[in-house]
Amino acid sequence: MTTKVHAVTDGLGNPLRFLLSSGNRNDICVAQALLEPFDLNGKLILADKGYDSDKFVRWLEERGGIVVIPSRIIAKHPRKTDWHTYKERHLVENLFLKLKNNRRFATRYEKKALYFHAVVCLACILVWLL
Repeated sequence: MTTKVHAVTDGLGNPLRFLLSSGNRNDICVAQALLEPFDLNGKLILADKGYDSDKFVRWLEERGGIVVIPSRIIAKHPRKTDWHTYKERHLVENLFLKLKNNRRFATRYEKKALYFHAVVCLACILVWLL
């Protein structure tokens, strides 16, 4: 019954793409599929520690992305993180705050993922319009 919404935003915090996953899966499981259609050459990739994976970071760097993902505490070889740039990740969190203004999104009345996907689409359209 739980669902995670994974989103990609632009530099202004507007939604570009989102995927749904089950609530018991790790964030990293859908990360590559989420960013696959985008041209990452020269783009900043801001994500939280849930997306810290050597394989994923290598994949981003091979596609030309600039990785700004802090390392987990248990990392054997922690990466340096530009914390000033990382602070811009609040735009993603603000997107979810805007989406939760829609009661149907926040409470998730829909039992099927297909219907909830439609609700998320409508909520994202409202974010772009307002």
